[in-house]
Amino acid sequence: MKENQTTIDTASSLKGSAGRGSASKCDIILCGVGGQGILSIATIIGEAATKAGLYLKQAEVHGMSQRGGDVQSNLRLSTEPIWSDLIAEAGADLIISMEPMESMRYLAYLGKEGKIVTSSKPFVNIPNYPDEEALQAELDALPSVKLDIESVAKDCGNPRGANMVLLGMAAPYIGILSVESLREAIATVFARKGEQVVEANLKAFDAGVAGK
Repeated sequence: MKENQTTIDTASSLKGSAGRGSASKCDIILCGVGGQGILSIATIIGEAATKAGLYLKQAEVHGMSQRGGDVQSNLRLSTEPIWSDLIAEAGADLIISMEPMESMRYLAYLGKEGKIVTSSKPFVNIPNYPDEEALQAELDALPSVKLDIESVAKDCGNPRGANMVLLGMAAPYIGILSVESLREAIATVFARKGEQVVEANLKAFDAGVAGK
């Protein structure tokens, strides 16, 4: 599989803490299958972090989305300078995944107090995909939050907004950023696509926050 790695290093000069939660850092692994919109989630979190005056590092490693390859991004947010763009094993505060099996792929990186936020619906793109019942049982035994994000997005009238539903699910666990700051970032990122697109994505996000 062809891989591409990109590193983004941002240190905002903002001094205020408006919109910031009480945590001093949040290390996030974003994962899924190519084409599911994981990198859009990273863009929105990055936008919110920049507005909040946080330090940000992002490293992406992804396969060819045309072939349904796995997509993964390390996203690190902190009130203090960050020296590495990669999250160490057992160092992630959150694994946010568009696909349940992909969330398990990075389990070794989940910290002791970490949480998995994932879609419950498999995207079967390999011949030896695990048994779904066993996979769901394994996730249930972990500190995880699951939701059929595709169904929720359709119920919101935005079938392509499953990634925004997932971001809404994860929002309460990104302690360094407020839920409202992420809503504002969605409005900023999608503004050029028009008000209807912004509202559709906010509706999907709010449904994810509500867990339905």
